[in-house]
Amino acid sequence: MTDTSTTNAHTDIFESLESEVRSYSRGWPTVFETASGSWIRDENGKDYLDFFAGAGSLNYGHNNPVLKSALVDYIVGDGITHGLDMSTVAKRELLETFEDKILKPRGLDYKVQFPGPTGTNTVEAALKLARKVTGRSSIINFTNAFHGMTLGALSVTGNSMKRAGAGIPLVHATPMPFDNYFDGVTEDFHWFSRVLDDSGSGLNRPAAVIVETVQGEGGVNVARAEWLRALAELCAERDILLIVDDVQMGCGRTGPFFSFEIAGITPDIVCLSKSISGYGLPMALTLFKRELDVWGPGEHNGTFRGNNPAFVTSKVALDQYWSDDALHQSTLAKGEKIHQAFTALSNQFEGKVFTRGRGLVQGLVFDEPENAGKVCKLAFDEGLLAETSGPSDEVVKLLPALTITDEELDHGLGILAEATGKVCS
Repeated sequence: MTDTSTTNAHTDIFESLESEVRSYSRGWPTVFETASGSWIRDENGKDYLDFFAGAGSLNYGHNNPVLKSALVDYIVGDGITHGLDMSTVAKRELLETFEDKILKPRGLDYKVQFPGPTGTNTVEAALKLARKVTGRSSIINFTNAFHGMTLGALSVTGNSMKRAGAGIPLVHATPMPFDNYFDGVTEDFHWFSRVLDDSGSGLNRPAAVIVETVQGEGGVNVARAEWLRALAELCAERDILLIVDDVQMGCGRTGPFFSFEIAGITPDIVCLSKSISGYGLPMALTLFKRELDVWGPGEHNGTFRGNNPAFVTSKVALDQYWSDDALHQSTLAKGEKIHQAFTALSNQFEGKVFTRGRGLVQGLVFDEPENAGKVCKLAFDEGLLAETSGPSDEVVKLLPALTITDEELDHGLGILAEATGKVCS
């Protein structure tokens, strides 16, 4: 017989001891225990198909066997775990592989900085570097952007709830409309270019512009390639640095390794994190053009910027998945499968549901925002993890592992279709 008092005690510890700040555990009220590939199992033995993938940090799935084998061998062999910014064999092999598999094939001459373990760390480094290089303080960001939870990253984030958590004024950043913010009624760059060139506008020339090519937390808002090219040209003409935040959309999420490749642009600074380690281990990189490397030794540092086990899994992931374009093409094909399924739902429930996305970040948008949460709840009950995003949580956002099989994808899309039917009928 199950000891229910023990089970309840194990569950109640989260309620009694863990902070009220927890969020995902509220939408997915179970206790998870193991995971493999695109599946995660709770302590009661129920399996869930994962369309969340650690908020995009598990592009190659849970406990990917190739990466796991390399990691176990490294740990058993007493490899360096904590290295600050010391030179190690693991770091050398990662840098060599990153240059050979990612930078050189794309004609990118970037320096690589290890700023700390998370996405917000690489954004903070990018903002500091842009200000140091240009001698200017202000940054241009975009409506509905999300760049992190530390103060600098929060200042260029759009979400009012997250910004309010700062507790102090967030300054030195000015928001501009993201692509299609005005639904095509107003040309997005008209205001931006006008105020930059008008000495009476009150806008100081910024150090940099920071942009996501696809706004994940903002509601799967996709920037057109021509919009990104125009933004890059605007920045270059006015001596403004262009920062692309590829924390969630990089590492193949949209198809190519970098999400900006579709536009044929070369940002001055690129922020990477989440899936750059390949295994869900904390790791971030800040990439920047060689001439921008004006840092003094130790001018930007952090105790956990040298996570060597993450270097190991990252190197293997690059070797395994980025030695050719097979994953790139597979991601585009799977993204098209989701798009077709969501388009069918949009046609079936015309006016209530529509879709947007690129590659394997896809969104199902509801005209009644609360319906997105209802769909995710029904999906969870049927064994599927999917989250909501957007300013009103009106979007069911899909971030499945890039390695998900077509059969798994079909299974999850069937659950979502059934849940959408129940909510919208």
